[in-house]
Amino acid sequence: MKIPSGGFVANYAEGDKKMINSELWHACAGPLVALPPVGSLVIYFPQGHSEQVAASMQKETDGIPSYPNLPPKLICMLHNVTLHADAETDEVYAQMTLQPVNKYDQEALLVSDIGLKHNSQL
Repeated sequence: MKIPSGGFVANYAEGDKKMINSELWHACAGPLVALPPVGSLVIYFPQGHSEQVAASMQKETDGIPSYPNLPPKLICMLHNVTLHADAETDEVYAQMTLQPVNKYDQEALLVSDIGLKHNSQL
């Protein structure tokens, strides 16, 4: 599959194998939604993610496992963005593949030209 110029890969819906149109997905998501480009540095908040999972599953946050040794935020490299739409609710969402950047890589990226460019987007 060819990756569109925006760096996003629309997924094939399970069962009917229809590709999600990126422009339609963005129109449904609304004008305030901006997805970071593949290859950029992003900050991942594990606690916020856990709370979102609990809310989507309509469970108490007490039932979601906590990871006390995990830092409250992680700098990650964005490797892939896949666009989705829920077949039942027509709600759109994006699945992102992240890889944590270790401390030494963070320091190297921050002092490099590419790191400075990525940092200005955070």
